[in-house]
Amino acid sequence: MKVIKYTDVDPVELKVAGPGVTGRVVIGKEDDDVNFCMRVIELEPGAQIPLHAHPWEHQQFYHAGTGYVIKDGDKLDVGPGSVVYVAPDEEHYVTNTGDAPLVFVCLIPKGIPEI
Repeated sequence: MKVIKYTDVDPVELKVAGPGVTGRVVIGKEDDDVNFCMRVIELEPGAQIPLHAHPWEHQQFYHAGTGYVIKDGDKLDVGPGSVVYVAPDEEHYVTNTGDAPLVFVCLIPKGIPEI
């Protein structure tokens, strides 16, 4: 069992995003996780993860802040308590529209680059 605060893990810049986007691998290959990697992603105000797609799914739970995701060209608001599923090869995009960090938990399958 592992119990930590996500802030115990140092943030790193997210490779697919622009400035102001960081991620923390809080449960992953170093923990011998069998099926998933859990990341906590933070977008500073005005920051975004640009439109992209890849062959694996995402499961996201939004913890703090406000923003939107793009689905089929539509902006869908997200905030605390929002849950998003991104199917394999589905284009997706996230932007922070608030004055505070947009923070979400993102689960991806094991074996995918973690950050």
